[in-house]
Amino acid sequence: MTKGLTLTAVLALAMTATPALAQKTTLNIGMGSADAGKLDPHIASATPDKGLLQYMFNGLVRIKPGQVSPDFIEPDLAESWESNKAATEWTFKLRHGVQCQHDYGEFTSADAVYSLKRASNKATSSYSNDYSGVKDIEALDKYTVKITLKNPIAGFLGYVANVNGGNMVCKKAAEEMGDGFAKKPVGTGPFEFAEYRPQQYVKLVANKKYFRGEPQIKEIMYRYIPADSSRDLAFQSGELDMIYGKQDQTWYDRTAKLPDTKVVAMEPAEMSTLFLNITQKPLDDIRVREAIAYGVDRKGIVAFKGAGSSREAVSVVPSGYLGTDEYAPLFPYDPAKAKELLKEAGYPNGVTVKTIHTTLTGMQTFIEAIQAQLKKVGINLDIELVEHATYHAQIRKDLSPLVHYQAGRFPVADVYLTQFYDSASTIGTPTAVTNFSHCNVADKEIRAARVETDPVKQKELWKTAQEKIIKAVCGVPVYEQLQLWAWHTNLDLGYDLKGSLNLSPPITEKTHFVK
Repeated sequence: MTKGLTLTAVLALAMTATPALAQKTTLNIGMGSADAGKLDPHIASATPDKGLLQYMFNGLVRIKPGQVSPDFIEPDLAESWESNKAATEWTFKLRHGVQCQHDYGEFTSADAVYSLKRASNKATSSYSNDYSGVKDIEALDKYTVKITLKNPIAGFLGYVANVNGGNMVCKKAAEEMGDGFAKKPVGTGPFEFAEYRPQQYVKLVANKKYFRGEPQIKEIMYRYIPADSSRDLAFQSGELDMIYGKQDQTWYDRTAKLPDTKVVAMEPAEMSTLFLNITQKPLDDIRVREAIAYGVDRKGIVAFKGAGSSREAVSVVPSGYLGTDEYAPLFPYDPAKAKELLKEAGYPNGVTVKTIHTTLTGMQTFIEAIQAQLKKVGINLDIELVEHATYHAQIRKDLSPLVHYQAGRFPVADVYLTQFYDSASTIGTPTAVTNFSHCNVADKEIRAARVETDPVKQKELWKTAQEKIIKAVCGVPVYEQLQLWAWHTNLDLGYDLKGSLNLSPPITEKTHFVK
């Protein structure tokens, strides 16, 4: 009798313990933001949103998970593609049978054409200017898409990759939901939208019909935790499996010492630039802009942020891009020259410049360090702190004379120069992108390089454009911040992580937990 009871108890205990031994399938991610912004991939521009959206969407092509170089472009929704000799006509053959999430049917050329036209339309896209060189987009049949360009575009495949406007949406879902699509997105990726709770989380679930196979992770809880200390504590307690790190070296070094923890400083580095509105006082005086440039100590900022996770800017285009002038004539740190220029400009007792700035911690510590540097030369940087989504909205309304923007883009000089320095991209204009400085000094070279087929001449045009922009002090590039992330070692990403153009580690169908 006693033995029977003991056996029953053992069996009951074993049955109770079984769930604890089951494979973990929920991934908890902690993001350093107070809330989601826009979850429409053609509108979203904030780092937290782009990171989340990559789990839900595909492009016609993609950069292999874990890589950032165009050398690693591979098929995604398109299984193959070809172009004519002039690189002005591109034909993409789509995979058969790819299903849109939430039972919206098969993804076909009609969805691809709709997506690209939507991405090209300013009313529905933050990236419309990227497609200004597109002449026509058409469906040749159910699984064939043809894109005709007005002229060759440097790095064209980047515009149809799984980043920014290249993300493919499902036509029926987008049309049915209208503005609601930004809160309940539908794509074809490995994970699909399930729930959004403001200032708390977005929940995703595995897309069982994903064309590469059902994901091993069954649920992603993407939690919004703006306080670095709170994210760190939740990570250390095991409440979170992966976290967006505080973007400085001390966090990296401290977190790397935790047991069973993997910490990475991944590409692409986002470049922090101070964009100076050349149309607003006192920044309309080039001597004031030059004073700011001379008053910024790039080496000091890198020392403050940490040499293992950051590096000095080399030009107005980030280092390592195709066409970057790695030895551009940036202004050296010269406090005496800065003071002299302010005096010449009529500000012997100093000058005040306003900036609206995000409370996102890594960026906030940077602007406070810049504030301290500029104060030494007589420039009072008046910082108005706002939540990250509000910051993005207000800087696009031309409300901030000085804009600190931290960004990485597809690694071709044309993309960065076009978005930040071509006058057609000036905020407040019909074709606005992110030209906060109202710069127009290098339009000729930027636009000529865009259609130049000789790679040597193209690079020379890009080099000249960078020199002109630096001389006019449209922007003061300061440093480049690598993306800092950490996760517990029981999480296997399923690939070797070197970087991600979406600024967070991709979670794919192969990502899983190790027992």
